[in-house]
Amino acid sequence: MPATPLAQPPNRRLLKGVAAATLVLAAATPVTLAHAGGATPSGSVSPTAVAPGGRVSLNVTGCGTKTGTASSSAFGDVQLTPGNLEATNLFGNATVSTNAAAGTYTVTFKCGGSGGQNATASLQVTSGAARGGLGGSVGAMSPGQIALGGTLAAGALGAGIWVLRRRSRLT
Repeated sequence: MPATPLAQPPNRRLLKGVAAATLVLAAATPVTLAHAGGATPSGSVSPTAVAPGGRVSLNVTGCGTKTGTASSSAFGDVQLTPGNLEATNLFGNATVSTNAAAGTYTVTFKCGGSGGQNATASLQVTSGAARGGLGGSVGAMSPGQIALGGTLAAGALGAGIWVLRRRSRLT
C-alpha cells in the first residue's frame, strides 16, 4: 500500500521572515505601554493597621519613574526604590512613630521626575500593641483546662513508654 504524503514542511524562509518581523515590532513597542496612556499611580500600605512602633511596607505602581517618596505624619518621609528594571513599581519600608496617636493617617505617594503624579492610601494606627503568642486567639486559661491538658500529655507520654517497652520484650 503506498504511503500517503505528509503535509509539506513549512517554508523556512517564510518562518524566518515572520520571526524577524515579530522581533522588529517587539523592539519598536515601548516597554511602558501602561504609562503611555497616562495611567494614574496607585499606592498601598501593608499592613493597613499597625500599632505605634510597628513597621509597614509601602508600594506604588504606575509611576513610570525610578524615584519617588512616601510621606505621612505617622512616619515622616521615606525614599522609595524601584522594584524592577522597568520601574513599574516603587517600594520602601517605614516605622510608625512610637508616639503616634491612634487614628487614620493619609500616606501620600509622590512619583519623581517632571510632572510627578501623586497617589494616596490610608494607614490605621491602633492603640497599644498587638497580642502575640497564639495571635490573640486564646484569652486566659482556667486551672481546670491546665490540669486537663497536663493529664492528657502525661497519659500520652506514659502510653508511648509502655508501647516502646512492650516492643523491646517481643523482639
